[in-house]
Amino acid sequence: MKKILLDTDIGSDIDDAVCLAYLLSHPECELLGITTVSGQAESRAMMADAMCRVAKKDIPIYAGTDEPLIIDQKQPFAKQAEQLKNWPHRKDFPRGRAVEFLYETIIKNPGEITFLTIGPLTNAALLFAEHPDAAAMLKEIVVMGGIFNDHTRAEWNIICDPHAANIVCRLNAPVIRFVGLDVTLQVVMDAAEVKRRFTSPILRIVADFADVWFESQQSICFHDPLTAVTVFKDGVCTFKTGRVTAACESPDTARTFFEPKAGGNHEIAHGVDVELFFEEYFRVCQGGV
Repeated sequence: MKKILLDTDIGSDIDDAVCLAYLLSHPECELLGITTVSGQAESRAMMADAMCRVAKKDIPIYAGTDEPLIIDQKQPFAKQAEQLKNWPHRKDFPRGRAVEFLYETIIKNPGEITFLTIGPLTNAALLFAEHPDAAAMLKEIVVMGGIFNDHTRAEWNIICDPHAANIVCRLNAPVIRFVGLDVTLQVVMDAAEVKRRFTSPILRIVADFADVWFESQQSICFHDPLTAVTVFKDGVCTFKTGRVTAACESPDTARTFFEPKAGGNHEIAHGVDVELFFEEYFRVCQGGV
């Protein structure tokens, strides 16, 4: 079993819900808790709870911070939460406890936890700022974030809180893995195919949330699910080892940079087996709950 703590901005891009479906379905995933981040963090927690109920799993869920460390919020609303009217869910979540929950869980499981972050890194930065010892007690940090082959562009999770990204890049965790747009943009499915294939109970709630997404988009890019799959399935991505840094002067200049270095504690994904990814994703999600 792999012990996972998930930090997510579910409710903005649909891929967070697509990712959570995979984690809830995977027989080797011990999901120790979920924290939510970004605008309307409590609504995001409600969405996570609705999915956990469909999966028949009782997972601790904490609404984290609503605001970035310094800059103004770029995603104030969890638009997909409109669909919560269709699904049973809790409405009350502990506020102001997300960071302490993460820390308490980490110290109870030293060296065992993968901290999987698939949203802006604000909760993560607050955790490591308040508890500098936490990073070294993790097995690894796995981040959906960054782009490393095109410095004219920036990736959304980094843009939304570049100062938090800078803090995470400087940690002394054993491994910090970044799965960025270099690879995630290669795993895409159009709306018609999503509606055809999202048929298991856990994927039906995702498809319902996706109705909101498809009001303005014609496809899903599996950014976050690919990041999660790399934790469980070797060979889906290939990686380079080195050092990642994040520029944080402003969202307009927020960029991630990679310097190859043997023995570095950072990894970046640089290749993806698209067919193997989709095979793994649907094997788990259609064969699970």
